[in-house]
Amino acid sequence: DIHAMGRLQWLGIKGAPRSFSGLADMPFKLLGKRFGTGIVIHQESMGLYNTLNAAAQLAFKKKNLLKGELSVGLQLGMLNETFKGSDVILPSGDEFHDGNDEAIPTTDLTGTAFDINLGVFYTHKWFWVGISAMHLTAPTISLSEESSMEKSYEFKADRTFYLMGGSNIPIKNSLIELQPSFLLKKDSQFFTGEITARARYKKFLNGGIAYRWNDAVSVMVGA
Repeated sequence: DIHAMGRLQWLGIKGAPRSFSGLADMPFKLLGKRFGTGIVIHQESMGLYNTLNAAAQLAFKKKNLLKGELSVGLQLGMLNETFKGSDVILPSGDEFHDGNDEAIPTTDLTGTAFDINLGVFYTHKWFWVGISAMHLTAPTISLSEESSMEKSYEFKADRTFYLMGGSNIPIKNSLIELQPSFLLKKDSQFFTGEITARARYKKFLNGGIAYRWNDAVSVMVGA
């Protein structure tokens, strides 16, 4: 499987968030055991920040576990952070701003750190559930000037946890399935949750509505 996704937000606004993801994965067997392997590249820019994550994945898969399938996956890679300090504007000439504030870099900075992610996923005929952790070691990236090592700054990638689940509920004597699901996300500062109610007809047409806690409502249709 090969997937590529792009996302552009708030078009027309300078420094608006942009992201791109490329993923590929395949199954294989080793010593009679089932595994999956993959690679992922994710790039995201927002304002003066740019994040690049490149990693390799390995998952062990166990079938026929309580009539379902268990997958335990590990992702190892590099996390690169860039800050475009050359675009910083420091006002001066008033009592509220310091045009020479050394805490705010005015040159481009970059740094890289080792990153670990871990996840467990279980699928069954009637439901699925998964839990995962990103930036498991909460790596601290030392950012330094691209042309000099005299000044350095730090950027910390927060440890983030996800819990998700859903089910497939067939309606008796019909061709309709109900597919409710949820997603919870928590890091050191924020918590957010989403819940989705979706229906599928003949395993072909689907539609539903989703709600993100204190943030958004979305409507979806698909075929």
